[in-house]
Amino acid sequence: MCGIVGVIGRADAAPLLLEGLRRLEYRGYDSAGIATLVDDRIVRRRAQGKLANLAAVLDAAPLGGTTGIGHTRWATHGAPTESNAHPHGTTRVVVVHNGIIENHAELRHELEGCGQVFSTETDTETVAQLLDHLLAGGMGPGEAAQAAFARLEGAYALALLFAGQPDLIIAAQHGAPLAVGFGDGEMFVGSDALALAPMTSQIAYLRDGDWTVVTRNGAVFHDRAGQEVRREIKRTALSGASIGRGAFRHFMEKELHEHPAVIGDSLHRMVDPGTRAVVLPDLGFDPATVPRLTMTACGSAYYAGLVGRNWIETLARVPVDADVASEFRYRDPPMTPGGAGLLISQSGETADTLAALRTMRAGGQTILSILNVAESTMARESDAVLGTVAGPEIGVASTKAFTAQLAVLACLAVALARARGTIDAEAEAALTDALLKVPGHAADILAHGDAAVQRIGGLVAEARDVLYLGRGSCYPVAMEGALKLKEISYIHAEGYAAGEMKHGPIALIDKSVPIIGIAPSGPLFEKTASNLQEAHARGGQIILLSDSAGVGKLRHIAVDTLTLPDIHPFAAPILYSIPVQLLAYHVAVLRGTDVDQPRNLAKSVTVE
Repeated sequence: MCGIVGVIGRADAAPLLLEGLRRLEYRGYDSAGIATLVDDRIVRRRAQGKLANLAAVLDAAPLGGTTGIGHTRWATHGAPTESNAHPHGTTRVVVVHNGIIENHAELRHELEGCGQVFSTETDTETVAQLLDHLLAGGMGPGEAAQAAFARLEGAYALALLFAGQPDLIIAAQHGAPLAVGFGDGEMFVGSDALALAPMTSQIAYLRDGDWTVVTRNGAVFHDRAGQEVRREIKRTALSGASIGRGAFRHFMEKELHEHPAVIGDSLHRMVDPGTRAVVLPDLGFDPATVPRLTMTACGSAYYAGLVGRNWIETLARVPVDADVASEFRYRDPPMTPGGAGLLISQSGETADTLAALRTMRAGGQTILSILNVAESTMARESDAVLGTVAGPEIGVASTKAFTAQLAVLACLAVALARARGTIDAEAEAALTDALLKVPGHAADILAHGDAAVQRIGGLVAEARDVLYLGRGSCYPVAMEGALKLKEISYIHAEGYAAGEMKHGPIALIDKSVPIIGIAPSGPLFEKTASNLQEAHARGGQIILLSDSAGVGKLRHIAVDTLTLPDIHPFAAPILYSIPVQLLAYHVAVLRGTDVDQPRNLAKSVTVE
């Protein structure tokens, strides 16, 4: 994920901005920049690559001004060039932005029709041009900001700097985290407390939908409707800031709320915003001719791989073998000549997966890994790496890393299908459009569905056994939901293919057993509905996760329902993973377990 820092200070802002950005390097980035007000004019310094390059630019051309904003960027819309680096803007306003603006293309077309001239390929510039248009029309900064925020769709965190306003930064949050730091005659804005820790220990956190007017004397917070609201200022110790839990009770809760930004960042590194084509780096093999993939991983990463297998085989017609990594090398499977290994790991240090990689290497396979840590052992030993943009995941139970892996696998499946001619450009654009809607839907679930999930958690928390049912690409989501519940609430749970329920698990069903049905509308909905009706007939307590159409058809058999946004079946596994993880979280909180460090588990399993 990208990083944001803002300063209204008493000394030059540039050194503070650079230091704040250094503390956000762990999020990953490929360009960086800052902007300050010098004699009321906006002046920028930007550089491709690492912060050392930006520091060299600043050494060569120092930047004054006590108020400024800074950013580290992962390339999403547009290549990782200096011209596409943040901040983006005009002579009136500049913007730094984390996340995605889903309706940027429509806004850009509208604004170009009004005479606004764009100079980059980024979605972020759309925000700046919209603000510039509103300011040119006579609005003040606060009025223009509120009007602009109302037009934006997607998941984002924003910080805005205005010409002629040396004591003002306006910031907003929707689906991507942002914090405000309070000092003595100084104020600060950052992606998390880690960036602000050297400057202040007094932190307030925006909530989804909030926007804030920050001046030298403090901050005024507003909710989505523009009403002034209070946000608690908390004292944050440096040791706590170093891992950035923010205003959330647990790291897992914080990381659940980072889903929109993480999914969006992962997708936008791979999808060309103009053509809607998936653009991947060299995979180490020819995607048009590779005869077979062998996928292996552990835990949640394995379930992500199973979803990916479904996508790849269905779309690209490439056979995919799948094994849990701890079994793979002991099975001594035959390797297809010219085939490739597909390995998935959050840490890149998982011992069983690393051993499987070496087995595949010995078998002559090209190695493609999906990883969250670019400097890991698996990254070094792979022929190619597709990186997830999840940032550090502190909670032991994987959440945002799982959906980031799904986002990457979805793009891989589409790219393979296009290379092999099993889909055309129109179908590719339809699939990527469906994927690009997920971050906004995810933000809506977290903002508006949390209370319903918490209510459902009350039904599950007293259970001894829970069954999760799904079909097709949502069958692994059922297994992921069951795993999360086991990991952090210590309730026995199992995820089954819904059609397999009657081949054994149906014997477990009675009125004490909650049945979590994962049933988005689509080709397999009616089959899943039939299985849920069978469970209901045996007294099972049906809890339904579906869209409005599905809920309408099955509400009569359910003890509770969660209505999710309508979405293309291809993208449904990513979206439906969020409420099953959120449900596990709320059940664990109700049961009083250690959410972030559940017993017997480690974040990175580096022994077999």
